[in-house]
Amino acid sequence: MTDSPDSKPVATAARLARFGESIFSEISRLANQHGAVNLGQGFPDFDGPDFVKQAAIDAIRNGHNQYAPMVGLPALREAIARRFRDETGVDVDPDTWITVTCGCTEAIAATLVGLTNPGDEVIILEPFYDSYPACLAKTDAVPRFLPIRPPNFDLDIQAMKAMVNDRTRFIMVNTPHNPCGKVYSTEELDAIAAIAIEHDLIVIMDEVYDRLVFEGEHVYMASRPGMAERTISLRSLGKTFSLTGWKIGWAIAPPHLTAGIRSAHQFFTFAISTPFQHATIAALEAPDSYFEDFTNGYRRRRDLLCEALDDVGFEVYTPAGTYFALADHTGFGFSDDVSFCRFLASDIGVAAIPPSAFYSDPVEGRNLVRFAFCKSQPVLDAAIQRLQRLKTR
Repeated sequence: MTDSPDSKPVATAARLARFGESIFSEISRLANQHGAVNLGQGFPDFDGPDFVKQAAIDAIRNGHNQYAPMVGLPALREAIARRFRDETGVDVDPDTWITVTCGCTEAIAATLVGLTNPGDEVIILEPFYDSYPACLAKTDAVPRFLPIRPPNFDLDIQAMKAMVNDRTRFIMVNTPHNPCGKVYSTEELDAIAAIAIEHDLIVIMDEVYDRLVFEGEHVYMASRPGMAERTISLRSLGKTFSLTGWKIGWAIAPPHLTAGIRSAHQFFTFAISTPFQHATIAALEAPDSYFEDFTNGYRRRRDLLCEALDDVGFEVYTPAGTYFALADHTGFGFSDDVSFCRFLASDIGVAAIPPSAFYSDPVEGRNLVRFAFCKSQPVLDAAIQRLQRLKTR
């Protein structure tokens, strides 16, 4: 069959066309093309713990290979509820508060698509995870961007207050924050909570790095006075257990909000991998020693990379959490982050992410570059050796 002379090619929907190809795809392609050490995409190049993988193998062998319930395995939701109670002091009903999703990315999408309407406004800290505005575009809700800037990426609470109006419905907070590594304090979260309570808003907490904190501590918004009923907590397995390919996430929210999340989830993915859900139960029951070793290992990686970046001429904003580090590349003479990252991949042999993709106004991120240190020692050593070439430019 051929198109008629008057037919037009099918095009990407207008609400998504402006997002184009993800910058992660372009950088990965450049890394492959030039044989660069890839410190761009945020996934480990090493495997998760054996006891979790073995639990998945056992689940497969024991016949747990058909659809799971749409909202997630009861035993997993119960395990999530126990962990949530230990973390926040809030006792929740796993049947009405918890929904298992395809990673936190789907939890974000199901939350925003299931709960926002055209014209609703959502306050988002920027730089932001790039799926936030794309998800809102699907519902014609309106993102309102609040910049957080180096060197400390502190929250401007007065600016946030000024953004609230009759159309504001949600405040979206990522802590520990990707890409800047900021871990928001109790005082900062209480200030956000005060705004939410005063204006009857819901706070969406993207907390996928909750167990990866080097300085300070992660504060759970749901634990703050008056916030359990107006907080949506989004988590995942992948970052904490180096199993990003399993795509297991979950949303924890009061029943009236969970209903909207599930209404979207059932038409996105419906059911999540059954054997991996069984294995996630084992992960959530890991001993404290696992999390201590996990954090200490990443602290060593962070220090190694940040010291190397400082040595070759970057201004480094050492992260308090996550496995990303932002640095200022201004001293190398490039006008923007995209041109610098292309040069870094092609001429230096190290791939990194240009953070302007995480800003509504790319100018805000033009002096920055994001490096991921979720890599094995040999990979980090190779990257550090190649970065030394910047000294001879």
